Amino acid sequence: MLTDPSFYLVSIPAVLLYGIAKGGFGGAMSMLSVPMMALVMPPTQAAAIILPILVVMDGFAVHTYWGHYDRRALRLLLPGAIVGVGIGYLAAGVTHDAFMRVLIGAISLAFAAQQLLRLRASTSSEHNPVAATVFGTLAGFTSFNIHAGGPPFTMYLMPKRLEPLLFAGTAGVFFAVVNLVKLVPYTLLGQFSTTNLLYSAVLVPLAPLGVKLGHFLVRRSSPGFYYQVINLCLLAVGLKLLWEGVANW
Repeated sequence: MLTDPSFYLVSIPAVLLYGIAKGGFGGAMSMLSVPMMALVMPPTQAAAIILPILVVMDGFAVHTYWGHYDRRALRLLLPGAIVGVGIGYLAAGVTHDAFMRVLIGAISLAFAAQQLLRLRASTSSEHNPVAATVFGTLAGFTSFNIHAGGPPFTMYLMPKRLEPLLFAGTAGVFFAVVNLVKLVPYTLLGQFSTTNLLYSAVLVPLAPLGVKLGHFLVRRSSPGFYYQVINLCLLAVGLKLLWEGVANW
């Protein structure tokens, strides 16, 4: 596949797109990367190839936003996320990909519509341990299955209306921890074959470029524009996942 031009035609934009999202701009866009790569390979292989690249991107993202993160949000979200990864591993043989796409697609659409129509509850800006555990677990579970933890994470944190740099930094630390944890079950499931790791190595030089581009866009975006982009990405990705899930049910 390394000699197939279609591999690079699809994989290079997919990795750069994920890097821009990792850099903090339009995080939900990252959900498009695995489906893009799945055009030229099985989705499970695409997810396995991307994970080591994500770990490298996480390192750059954490370094870029070091000191800019919401500690309380991380304390509330991460325990549930780790549990969610564990559930994803235990359910790896029975989880239906179409169900996951329908579930996340429907939730993403509902949340994006709520935000775009400004139908927020008056208490949504406050941290809530129960809500954080639910969304954290969902983020860990969906991140394990299809690297789609962005929408649940965003659904919890967006109503807090953090400054763009603080939001991006919190996301960077959160997914750095989640992706490191995911390395263990992915290894136990035999996802890191020599072939997959070779593909990862070929694409990994794109990691810092994507993260830097995302950081550049975040620093030059107003909070209103930043959150509007995230909402629109959630809407687009929700429609795509819902369509794919129903079509393959």
